[in-house]
Amino acid sequence: MAITISPLTKIIFLSGLLALGFLLVILSCALYSNYYPLFDLLLFLLSSVPRAMFPFGRGGSGTAGSSSFLGDSQGAGGALKDTGTYFTSWFLTLAIGLPVVMEHSNVINKSAMILSITGGGIIYSTIVLFGWFFSNGGSWLDEEDDDDYDGFGY
Repeated sequence: MAITISPLTKIIFLSGLLALGFLLVILSCALYSNYYPLFDLLLFLLSSVPRAMFPFGRGGSGTAGSSSFLGDSQGAGGALKDTGTYFTSWFLTLAIGLPVVMEHSNVINKSAMILSITGGGIIYSTIVLFGWFFSNGGSWLDEEDDDDYDGFGY
């Protein structure tokens, strides 16, 4: 059974999530008169770029094959997808770790750290959901279409 949601509803939902994420990051800067958490916003926005640049699946030609953790990545495009996954995880680790290090060195408050990480996570989740919502032809939670899904590779 496929649940279909209109594209306009998806866009409105995603824009609300994105606005909430930006609001939290801007509040983490403005409430504490310290604009260093904006660097974290940049890192969360850059974290989806490597997977968008290397969207090839394990089987090549944009199809998603085996997605197991220790699966075979020797197929065409497997190395590119692994490279994109590596750089995405590197950016996400840096985006979460940077506010923690800044809070530890007393550059930002603990509240600003929590707001910045939460807002950045919401922004990154919005980008991933956008790729998921608009990758399989408009059907949502359709078991038949999950086999060929590769929106940003997630």
